Amino acid sequence: IQRKVALLDARKLNVGVTVFVLLRTNRHNQEWFEKLRSIVSGIPEVVDFYRMSGTIDYLLRIAVPDIAAYDAVYKKLTSNIEIFEVSSSFAMEEIKHTTALPLDYINLDD
Repeated sequence: IQRKVALLDARKLNVGVTVFVLLRTNRHNQEWFEKLRSIVSGIPEVVDFYRMSGTIDYLLRIAVPDIAAYDAVYKKLTSNIEIFEVSSSFAMEEIKHTTALPLDYINLDD
């Protein structure tokens, strides 16, 4: 167990809009990445941050109340670091969301 948390209702907290942000960069060095990590770590609306394989370099999941709030997050992100391409998609409907992990793959030998 890494930690115990309370699962809160995003709508009741007025952050019911989920935005998926895909980042592409033409800089693949550690210095650039550390700067990006520092910026993203300082933005509380970013709730997930992944380095990806394929044509997208980074994926962020952002929780905000509305498009104007997302625009403010976008400006924080893009005004502090050079990003080759940013693409944002707003979730229209949450069909499945869970924090539970599948347990069928547990290796008891570890």
